[in-house]
Amino acid sequence: MRRLWLIFAQTVTFAVAVLFVIGTLKPEWLGGGGRPGAQVVTLFEAAESNAPATAAATRMSYADAATRSMPAVVHIFTSKDIIAPRHPLQDDPLFRRFFGDSPNRQRASGLGSGVIVSHDGYVLTNNHVVEAADEIEVALNDGRKFPARLVGRDPDTDLAVLRMDDTSGLPAIAFATNDALSVGDVVLAIGNPFGVGQTVTMGIVSALGRTQLGINTFEDYIQTDAAINPGNSGGALVDSNGNLVGINTAIYSRSGGSLGIGFAIPAALAKNVLEQIVASGQVTRGWLGVELQELTPELAISFGLEGLDGALIAGVLRNSPAERAGIRPGDVVLELDRNKVQGSQELLAKVAESRPGQAAVFRVRRAGRDLDLAVEIGRRPTPPANLR
Repeated sequence: MRRLWLIFAQTVTFAVAVLFVIGTLKPEWLGGGGRPGAQVVTLFEAAESNAPATAAATRMSYADAATRSMPAVVHIFTSKDIIAPRHPLQDDPLFRRFFGDSPNRQRASGLGSGVIVSHDGYVLTNNHVVEAADEIEVALNDGRKFPARLVGRDPDTDLAVLRMDDTSGLPAIAFATNDALSVGDVVLAIGNPFGVGQTVTMGIVSALGRTQLGINTFEDYIQTDAAINPGNSGGALVDSNGNLVGINTAIYSRSGGSLGIGFAIPAALAKNVLEQIVASGQVTRGWLGVELQELTPELAISFGLEGLDGALIAGVLRNSPAERAGIRPGDVVLELDRNKVQGSQELLAKVAESRPGQAAVFRVRRAGRDLDLAVEIGRRPTPPANLR
């Protein structure tokens, strides 16, 4: 029996070998149903015809989004005069006799990024990129360079608007819709990190509505893990379609480099600031004139509150709208115009959105009692605009 099995195995092996040799050297002997080698060629043709479709199906690229938005992202170069520290010997009367008392003036330069938001030459960037700059130059990705002037700035959101006088053939980025962004969406950060040139990095939206970071007065940040480094400030954060969703502004870092925690100003807020600055040269906001503090569980219990909703008035400025209305330190604002206040940031934002001169009703908790106080919203003071 074993002998018969060995003979069978050897016969099968020999037959397979013969078929392999014939199929390789003389495939037509096996019958192709057409021209010699038709079956083999057809198989190869089928493989080649399916290759592009398979590659297209598996290829993941955001080249179209980058190509659409990159031309509108610019490099911003600034320079300003600074007074360098004097050498101690320059205060010696003997040296003053020869070198005089003139201060040591030096020229300091900086760099950042910006986004062209209209074909009229308006550029959005961060206020800290152009603050106190004497000269501003904008360089496009195609190599063109133009001087730019500061139209207006908003330190409370760290935004500034520039304008280039030469507007011929300028690209412009498209704004995304207000509700176009969700946690987990893919985003691209475009800018000029460390001055190496235009760079695109990819990440996702890590969180929305980040506040209480201590970066600016008004905070509503998009958090992303797309790499943002020094020089990216003022650059674009775009979605997978190449639409602007934010202005890159800050990073959380212990070393100065990217650790995967970056923050961008939402496009809706940036657009609102842009429109106001273009229209009037400044941003107008409502103002109450108070110092706010978040409620803690211990404070809520002491005020007889069931939850943490509300904003504690920690201080009131003299001659402010709040003082004139009778708001006092220690009051807890529960409602604004019959709408509940969930926290100090929400109250600050609602007051800022109010029109100066508008009447508003604040419900406050004072000494265990709820009071309704009528307040005339004031105009929020702004620092002097560095306009030229």
